[in-house]
Amino acid sequence: MDTLSRILDSGITAVIRAKSSEHLISVVEAIKAGGVECIEVTMTTPNALAVISEAARRFGHEAVIGVGSVLDAETCRAAILAGAEFVVGPTLDLGVIEMCRTYSKPVIPGALTPTEILAAWRAGADLVKVFPAGVVGPGYFRDVLAPLPQVRLVPTGGVDLNTAGDFIRAGAAALCVGSAMTPKDAMAEAKWDVLTDLAAKFVAAVKAARGG
Repeated sequence: MDTLSRILDSGITAVIRAKSSEHLISVVEAIKAGGVECIEVTMTTPNALAVISEAARRFGHEAVIGVGSVLDAETCRAAILAGAEFVVGPTLDLGVIEMCRTYSKPVIPGALTPTEILAAWRAGADLVKVFPAGVVGPGYFRDVLAPLPQVRLVPTGGVDLNTAGDFIRAGAAALCVGSAMTPKDAMAEAKWDVLTDLAAKFVAAVKAARGG
């Protein structure tokens, strides 16, 4: 619950595909300096489990390190044992949810239609990732939440500084932000100050949309 509270309170999870453990450490330090402490390391990252393990060891309680792009229960368990504190999937897999329940880790499966979203929630999702959110936009969140106000939705894909506030105002519980916070050119050129500045802007956007 502490991990889930941190995800909800901060309102932002950065989705990162790093080249190595060293690269991830630099990225996390940069965005953490901008106020974002929840980090999703995707399984598409080279040597993802080793990267997660090193990040969890390095940052301890300074940041919340989770895993993304999880497709099955076996990968889920391996990532949790490596140090992942929450698990995100692009689709709804009941085995992943059950594994997270076994280890008491927050789970955020992906869904798109109202039927998929409700199925994920009934199966035990802590949050439901609406993916790809850029295809449906913030108005879709408002429409879905009208009959399903109890569900906590998180958009992924299409979240940038122009849409972040709109998603929050439409009812999103939090945001998952990828390349809009960690642009490829800044990552490749180690322009960490750019990442820090973008992270701070996303934090400000969420705070303003929440009326803070």
